[in-house]
Amino acid sequence: MNRRIPVFCILLALMLTPLYVTLAQDRNVFVYAHPVAFPNLDPSSGNSNENVVNGNVYETLTFYNAPGSDEALSPKLAVSWQPSDDSLTWTFNLRDGVTFHDGAALDAAAVKKSLDRTIGMGEGSAWIFDPIESIEVVDDLVVQFNLSYAAPLDLVLSAGYAAWIMSPNAANQDSAWFNDGNGAGTGPYSIAAYEPGQRMVLEAYADYWGGWEEGQFDTVVFDIAEDVTVLEQMIRSGNADFTYSLPFDNYGPLSEAQGVTVDVTPSFQNLLILLNNVKEPTNNPLVRQAISYAFPYDDVVASLYAGMGTQGRGPIPANMWGHGYGLYQYSHDLDKARELLAQAGYADGGINLVYTHVASDLDEQQVGELWRASLAEIGVDLEIRGLAWEAQWDLAINDPASAQDAFGFYWWPDYITPNSWLYGMFRSEEEPFFNLGYYANQDFDNLIDHAAEISGVDRAAAEDMFIQAQEMLLDDAAAIFVVDLPDIHVIRDDVSGYANNPAYPHVIFIHDLNR
Repeated sequence: MNRRIPVFCILLALMLTPLYVTLAQDRNVFVYAHPVAFPNLDPSSGNSNENVVNGNVYETLTFYNAPGSDEALSPKLAVSWQPSDDSLTWTFNLRDGVTFHDGAALDAAAVKKSLDRTIGMGEGSAWIFDPIESIEVVDDLVVQFNLSYAAPLDLVLSAGYAAWIMSPNAANQDSAWFNDGNGAGTGPYSIAAYEPGQRMVLEAYADYWGGWEEGQFDTVVFDIAEDVTVLEQMIRSGNADFTYSLPFDNYGPLSEAQGVTVDVTPSFQNLLILLNNVKEPTNNPLVRQAISYAFPYDDVVASLYAGMGTQGRGPIPANMWGHGYGLYQYSHDLDKARELLAQAGYADGGINLVYTHVASDLDEQQVGELWRASLAEIGVDLEIRGLAWEAQWDLAINDPASAQDAFGFYWWPDYITPNSWLYGMFRSEEEPFFNLGYYANQDFDNLIDHAAEISGVDRAAAEDMFIQAQEMLLDDAAAIFVVDLPDIHVIRDDVSGYANNPAYPHVIFIHDLNR
């Protein structure tokens, strides 16, 4: 691989120049203008935007292919795998000749140690490994998973969170070590430098098992810029190769700009409004149904998302297995809303509700403003409260009885299963975590638990159960299913090889690219 610009030169340039330099104009440097910082770089527990880094530094045993592919999964660190007839035992055969960035060899013991660490920590998305009872080293390159109940472990091990395999040496470290900018995966890039909240620099790992060809990128720079105006300036000027999270109204003009492409594809992400199921008056299902009918779905999709999203049909987005194409959809029907409020004892309205959203998210704010105008017509007053994510989270988890009535909430999957949404946001919890509408329905819990158990042996039957569970949520109006969102990414025209994969949100697998 051509290394005509050593990484130390890049690092020196970063130290001596302003943030927005012309690195992307160098043919061997890929610059990702990223809209938010990376809260937790520990591959065991990181559960947010750091996936864009981890997806290039670490790898999983299996890989979930983009929708439309011939096969759902393809080999990654495992070259083949076999479940037992009852799906309680899974055997994975590992790729030979793979090394970690610190020189350690990939083998069955390394896989076991990595996943044992993640399971033992029990943080982030580690819940996906709940079926695993034990992990056994069968041979140097053969690892066996023994499950307590049947599960689709091949899907689980393709997850974009928690399933990353790290070096045995890294597995001995604590989270602080990773968050200082250290790491050791098998991926095509290793971490070269890190300035928290500002920049991450990766360099090509020369001994990457996937090999290198002329034209691929030597260096990757994640420049963090929370100002959307700066993000757009960077991509327009050529100082960045890739970005996302711009206002929807900006994409039309940007698509006509010279040198850039706006890529719009379906995603596995959606926006919901979780409704408080324990606090008056939203603890009354008639009230929840009424305010669901008062939501202006068409206006939100058309005006805020420029017609690029679609109204949600239950919590599972379209293009996902488990999506209920025939599920009932609430519509904007104020007469129906008034009728339901009267049945609930609020014929004259007089209801005051609080809707919270992340303060920096203008889309969530405008969703609230459109909803507030509609609710006012049925005598419901909606206070819109923008908060920092941490403050919004604290308000929701401290005391459901005094928490917000409506919580604007995005969701995307840990791994590609309906259970990610249904378990994560709606299964009963003794202490609030992600079920921030505090929904509790034992029949629902039993149904999704059984569906999860059989999804490894009978996916069609599991899918039917997941759809039945969504019918329960719609009957109970547990949440407002606002919009299934598209993935909208902006990339420079001189970069080739890019294809979006919504299973790994906003992750660019940079080894696939060239200039």
